[in-house]
Amino acid sequence: MTNRILCCLLLWLALAPAASRAAFVNGHSYIPVSDWAQANGLKLAWLRRGEQLAVANHNLRAIFVVDSADAQINGVAVRLCFPVASAHGSPLVSQLDADKTLRPFLYPPRPAAGHKINTICLDPGHGGRDTGNRVGAHNEKTYTLALAQELRDQLLQAGFHVFLTRNDDSYVELPLRPALANQRGADLFVSLHFNATQSGMNDVSGPETYCITPVGASSSNAQGEGSGYGPTPANHNELKSLILAAQTQKSLVKNLGATDRGVRRARFAVLRDALMPAILIEGGYMTHPLEGPRIFDAGYRRLMAKAILQGILAYQKTLQSPALAPDHHLKHSLHPSNTPTFQ
Repeated sequence: MTNRILCCLLLWLALAPAASRAAFVNGHSYIPVSDWAQANGLKLAWLRRGEQLAVANHNLRAIFVVDSADAQINGVAVRLCFPVASAHGSPLVSQLDADKTLRPFLYPPRPAAGHKINTICLDPGHGGRDTGNRVGAHNEKTYTLALAQELRDQLLQAGFHVFLTRNDDSYVELPLRPALANQRGADLFVSLHFNATQSGMNDVSGPETYCITPVGASSSNAQGEGSGYGPTPANHNELKSLILAAQTQKSLVKNLGATDRGVRRARFAVLRDALMPAILIEGGYMTHPLEGPRIFDAGYRRLMAKAILQGILAYQKTLQSPALAPDHHLKHSLHPSNTPTFQ
């Protein structure tokens, strides 16, 4: 009997799924990309042997770079929680990314039965004594409010109910912004900002979109606001927030012809306590010699508002689409593609 049990155990180990073949890299659990791809009906191909690989089916196309957290998922740059690793030539992805970054694109989370997006809270960043970034005579707070007002008008025309956390040049404490969205039962929270840099002003441009950081991962925002690894109320909707961020970022890049600085994670104060899907948009760089003047232009902000609206509509459509299931019988060819780089 003992030998029979031992043989069964050895056979089970040989046929064990990806999760049982997990490895630890820098203290974090990783699984083979090949096992994860096979389990989810994706084909894997090296674009550059040992350096860049892609996995794809009709639901998802992802491009990874070994030893990098920079990825491209369904046409948009996404910062992974942890870099893709390699062991004996086999690429590994963190279990956290498999669950919290990749799976939502394969199997988008579903809204509660009968739930629709009706009310959207727009949060114009800064205000009052908090000017935000300053470039010459231009204050960030002025343009976040102008963008929010333009976006509000377009959302109203599309049939949504909309309210702002501030309607004039007033200062609103950061915790009060998501609190207002919670109190008024908003279905989405969108915080609007513009970026600036003190170095590489001629080189750094493009929008980036943030959503809440998963528990156990560090934030990818440079300032480190909201450092730590613990849970926040926003983590209850983190998968929906990721899809909202990706659809919005993709729409901004496409419709503005802008550099894709990607979807990133952060525990910003205005995101942490939101009880609904929530994102923070950095609409571009005020310090860039071309992008800055565009941000200050009402016509360009109109295009930006339209792109955000289209991103929200794409998010709504994604969550309402029929449930997806793994397809283990795909015949899908992969083609090399440029991998995004984060600045």
